[in-house]
Amino acid sequence: MNADHMNEMIQKLYLVISKLSTPNECKMFFQDLCTNKEIEQMAQRIESALLLKQGLTYTQVIEQTNISSATLSRVSRALQYGEGYKKFI
Repeated sequence: MNADHMNEMIQKLYLVISKLSTPNECKMFFQDLCTNKEIEQMAQRIESALLLKQGLTYTQVIEQTNISSATLSRVSRALQYGEGYKKFI
């Protein structure tokens, strides 16, 4: 598969997600799309971002969420330099 085709598929994913309007619709969609483990990992990232925004240390966040230090580092970088967490959390 070439990169252009993959980009088209990703854009379709974003389009479908943008049509979700309630938490229940999101739940139904993500239960079909993702494994329980993937949903748990996304929830863990959101919770970690919230805790970092509250000023907790890496150690405190890891203790509360059981997130790996590598993933927490990625979440932290996204909070500092990205746009999504800043806008929606």
